[in-house]
Formats: sequence, structure tokens, C-alpha cells
Amino acid sequence: MEKPLKILHASLNNRVIVELRNGIEYQGTLDGYDVPHMNLILKNADEMINTEKTTKHTTVIVRGDNIIYISP
Repeated sequence: MEKPLKILHASLNNRVIVELRNGIEYQGTLDGYDVPHMNLILKNADEMINTEKTTKHTTVIVRGDNIIYISP
């Protein structure tokens, strides 16, 4: 079984899906993260609300405390 940080590191520069506590979902390229807090930087991210694309962002910084899941 692979450890979560290993999977996250393998997802660098690849598209990921990130769902937040407030129901917003981002689909973008994982550009970076920090280990103690799991804050993420996503590039070229689509903001999705209720599975509907609402906004396109060049860069999004997501606070780790707000993340429900990250899917590679």
C-alpha cells in the first residue's frame, strides 16, 4: 500500500481533483504542496460548483484545512 504523500508527490505536474468543505471543487494541475499543512498550488484550475464549471483560474492556492479529498 502506497503512502498518501508518495501518491501526492507522484501527482506533481499532473491534473488532480480537489474537493473543499464548502462544496467547491477544483480541477487543475498540481504545481506544489507543503508537507506539514497540505496547502496546495494548482495551475490552470477550473472551479466547479455542483459539477458545473464556473470559473477558470491561472493559479489557485488551497489551504489544506479546507480539503476533503485530493484525487489524482
